[in-house]
Amino acid sequence: MPKAKKKKYKLKTYKAAAKRFRVTGTGKIVRTKGGKSHLRRRSSKRVKAQFSKMLVVESAGDRRRIKRLAPYMKKYKANPPA
Repeated sequence: MPKAKKKKYKLKTYKAAAKRFRVTGTGKIVRTKGGKSHLRRRSSKRVKAQFSKMLVVESAGDRRRIKRLAPYMKKYKANPPA
């Protein structure tokens, strides 16, 4: 009787983290700024222009947490295979 293969389980992606973060070509995790949706009339043009930029996640602990929440993010970049 052949030896039974041990089943490898797929990890579930935490969808909220997958939508908030992206991985660049060099492997850096980037995020957008919060507070973009409304109540922006009183902020300056310079501040509003900065909302469109992506920021690199600097903290090592945050990077580790994001990788744990979205394990396949680096493998598939933005859109996973069908």
